[in-house]
Amino acid sequence: MQERLQFYIDGKWVDPVTPKTIDVINPATEEAFARVSLGSKADVDKAVKAARRAFESFSRTTREERLALLEKIIAVYKGKYQEIAEAISLEMGAPLWLSKAAQAGTGLGQLTETAKILKDYKFEETRGNTAIVKEPVGVCGFITPWNWPINQIVCKVAPALAAGCTIILKPSEVAPMNAMLFADVLHEAGVPRRPSISTRHSRQLPKASSESVAHSLGIAVPTLAAAAISEVPFAAVTFTPSMVSVTVSVLVRAGVPKSGSFSSVMSGTSA
Repeated sequence: MQERLQFYIDGKWVDPVTPKTIDVINPATEEAFARVSLGSKADVDKAVKAARRAFESFSRTTREERLALLEKIIAVYKGKYQEIAEAISLEMGAPLWLSKAAQAGTGLGQLTETAKILKDYKFEETRGNTAIVKEPVGVCGFITPWNWPINQIVCKVAPALAAGCTIILKPSEVAPMNAMLFADVLHEAGVPRRPSISTRHSRQLPKASSESVAHSLGIAVPTLAAAAISEVPFAAVTFTPSMVSVTVSVLVRAGVPKSGSFSSVMSGTSA
């Protein structure tokens, strides 16, 4: 039985505020193969605060610095490719050949295409007498589903990092292990230590996910107070170069922060 009971927040793995666990089931065997921790409002608050702090510095990084970071992430991801494929095979109940050929490959494809786009992306341009400057907006809250899990994570995280944003990620608790490994990838690649990856799993979406949403939108959600996330994309996005470009565009226009905080908050009801 694998155990990943900590959350990645503020550049390090930390224990949950209130310990509570859930088993991860392999759909092919209907047996538990891993155990992860469930998150709480207090864990979300910690992740948001870390991401806000990280925004101050990461949002000021240059295109060249962020490109170098993405290239390092790509190199580390390649080194963990087999491990990521195996994790997805177990949590999705998918044949290993499919996880290797397609599932894990989509994450690498998102990273590679985002780096390619970033090289020539126009953050500043002049139209007539108007100068247009695209700047990071703030902390991004990302909620991703269980299907094609690493694709759904990377197609949001990679453009956000490229734009200079800090991130809080809530992957599905049904397929959390690939998110844990991606947090390891980012850490090993040297994502700024102020950034925070918080791997939180909770089936009580109205609690965990809604908390993240409320932070993001600055509104009250059932039992939630308003607060600090600037962008919250929900839809699952299929990988295409044009979609990555659009995502980068949206995040930059939204002002996504140039600080690299990645917080992976896992919550239970699908979003």
